[in-house]
Amino acid sequence: MMEFDLIDRIRARVVRRGDVRLGIGDDAALLVPHATERLVAACDTMNVGVHFPPDTAPADIGWKALAVNLSDLAAMGATPAWALLSLSLPQPDAAWLDAFLDGFSELAARHDVALVGGDTTRGALSICVTALGFVPHAQALKRANAHPGDIVCVTGTLGDAAAGLQRWEHPAPDAGASADAEAHAFLRRRLARPTPRVAAAAILRGRARACIDVSDGLVADLGHVARASAVAIDIDAAALPASNALRRLADAAGRLPLQAAGGDDYELAFTVAQIDCDALLADLIASGTPATRIGRVRDGDGVALLDPAGNPLPVPRGWRHFAESAAT
Repeated sequence: MMEFDLIDRIRARVVRRGDVRLGIGDDAALLVPHATERLVAACDTMNVGVHFPPDTAPADIGWKALAVNLSDLAAMGATPAWALLSLSLPQPDAAWLDAFLDGFSELAARHDVALVGGDTTRGALSICVTALGFVPHAQALKRANAHPGDIVCVTGTLGDAAAGLQRWEHPAPDAGASADAEAHAFLRRRLARPTPRVAAAAILRGRARACIDVSDGLVADLGHVARASAVAIDIDAAALPASNALRRLADAAGRLPLQAAGGDDYELAFTVAQIDCDALLADLIASGTPATRIGRVRDGDGVALLDPAGNPLPVPRGWRHFAESAAT
């Protein structure tokens, strides 16, 4: 296939929206912004061998490439609308592209996201997505608004994706035949197809104070909130929510580094005034998004991981680009 064959193949799969005046095919897209809302933009790149293993199914790569960007929009309280896709491929492989678009388009259709442009080029496998959405004026969630006394909460469960990657890279010899095969499969799906918490964003905006998505590890990401808000955050290690699959495959000590420092869960960690916490968590749970209290904001700086007696635990370090991977 030539470049324009690739573009035509992509254009045939896009979601249609009334606020797209001109989409794929010209030098740029023409889009109609919402007069009463702020435009929110996010951009993430995924490279083979860094953000996904080389043998990842192309449909999963397509899903995740969009999911990580929708997660960033959700962390700002935004509703997604449009996306741009830049795709670098070693070869113009029609079967790979169709499978990639299966995953990308499936998630885009769930959230009414229109692909409106981008770029295709030859090179090492790399995907860059820019996602754009809207948030009502003055309701954007930010990292810099946590207050001492706030409760720290997180959606979903933590550590699944890191455990999935660990077992993907180092599979147990008998994993396929063991009773744990279903748990392994669940963790691998959590790595390959994270759930962007778009529905939760609509509930959090205007009610949560600070928010961030958990991409590089809980401690590392809450560290961004603590710095931006000039506060300290205490995390109750025993309160970190774990899936049944992770509990089946690891005890509490084995889970903690994965939950505290493992990346790629794409859950939302947020702070909320204590008086508003119960009602907010109840609304999230009623909407189908589980959420858990995991700590508190106080005066000071940094993030502390505490045992049940309130004693500090060693703080695992999350993923850092241009440095080594997570380690204690």
